[in-house]
Amino acid sequence: MNTRKLVIIAFLSSILGGMFALAGYRMFFYEKKYQSISENQSQFQLSNFTTSMDTSQVVVPEGLNFIYAANKVTPAVVHIKTMYEASASQNGDMDQLFREFFGEGSPHGMPPGGKQEASGSGVILTEDGYIVTNNHVIDQADKIEVVLNDKRSYTAVLIGKDPTTDLALLKIEEKGLPFVQYGNSDNARIGEWVLAVGNPFNLTSTVTAGIVSAKGRNINILRDKDNLAIESFIQTDAAVNPGNSGGALVDLKGNLIGINTAIATPSGTFAGYSFAVPVTLVKKVMDDLLKYGQVQRALLGVQIQDVTAELAKEKGISSVKGVYIGAVNSGSAAEDAGLMAGDVIKKINGTLVNSSSELQEQVARYRPGDKVKVTYERKGEVKVADIELKNKMGDTKLVKYEPDAVKSTLGADLSYASKEELKKLKLEAGVKVVKVKDGKFQDAGVKEGFIITSVDKKKVSSPEEVINLIERNQSGGVLIEGIYPNGTKKYYGLG
Repeated sequence: MNTRKLVIIAFLSSILGGMFALAGYRMFFYEKKYQSISENQSQFQLSNFTTSMDTSQVVVPEGLNFIYAANKVTPAVVHIKTMYEASASQNGDMDQLFREFFGEGSPHGMPPGGKQEASGSGVILTEDGYIVTNNHVIDQADKIEVVLNDKRSYTAVLIGKDPTTDLALLKIEEKGLPFVQYGNSDNARIGEWVLAVGNPFNLTSTVTAGIVSAKGRNINILRDKDNLAIESFIQTDAAVNPGNSGGALVDLKGNLIGINTAIATPSGTFAGYSFAVPVTLVKKVMDDLLKYGQVQRALLGVQIQDVTAELAKEKGISSVKGVYIGAVNSGSAAEDAGLMAGDVIKKINGTLVNSSSELQEQVARYRPGDKVKVTYERKGEVKVADIELKNKMGDTKLVKYEPDAVKSTLGADLSYASKEELKKLKLEAGVKVVKVKDGKFQDAGVKEGFIITSVDKKKVSSPEEVINLIERNQSGGVLIEGIYPNGTKKYYGLG
């Protein structure tokens, strides 16, 4: 046998030997990873049909169990139904985002001029029936119905409202009600789990979960002629939809940290983000409405803007933090304390403020006459000022709105002019004289339907403002300007 044949035989022998070795390995080692299944052992189970699963040993990761908060809060979130007369309703002119969010609209087939209905949510704050909701849910309503989680129904009384924060306080006559406890929105952290509870699409007691996406958000949805609207929303990705407005945003302990108010949406339904008024602001507004009938708004009296990289470079500001003062109003609390245009506010009572919305929220927690410590920077030097806050009128007085006292002295019932009326008369704001009785208005010749636009040359947008301006006038003569529904402008002097 020649050498070539011997090489080929050796080569083939080595290949066959390797194949046998591999087969042996797979037989004795590799194949032992698999176990046969006996005929009486099922290979698959449909989990939704099984009856043998033991759930007692299931452990939910800490921070992901929503059951406790949902059970605690759901009984205290109510369904609010409002009724409007078509002639007095502002629904057709309400801001599109609000209109789509809380889900109002007349029933199908409702003839023109009939009643219109709307719905939203509310949160019970006390066992004796005080309820917080959004102002836009109940604004201009002729009747407010509150339906509890257990289906009991009540007619609610409006205690007060504040358009600048879009909050309102209602009251129903009942005792022993479940309620939601206040939490602390200052402690809410970005990334923290939260629950939204409300009544979207008339689906009562709906709970959704998400996280805090951002804080101090300003989305320019609230509009105020005096630029006093406060937007420092908690942004979340918890799903909310039309009907959730006025409902609860809570932490996993079931404590209230916000009131759901708006959504970012191109379609009118949830598109990923929702916004809630922080509970620190809610608590202050509710306390004011309960005690005074109106919000006691404190002001620094400055025109402000966020510090951007461009502004810092232009003005020579050392860091892109804080809030820039563009101007200081004459006679304001800030002017009294020595603040100047060009100063950069860094802290309010030790709390950092890095946006205009954060600054406004901090100041809005206080009342006229309260003192706050303002830390600011001027030309690179850090300074601190103790500032006594003032109200819109430029003083530190607290004013209580007492409708009965107003009726007896002025002889008039006042209300907010509807958006429908304001639009028709091309007005930004106004206060409507609903009824005239014996008193100063009747003596001056004021007729029912008259819309007051200014008192002593100061524009007014609420009954409280009209009353406050009249009461503050010590000279005895007050000039009222306004317009009638037919477009006739009139001036009246009150003695």
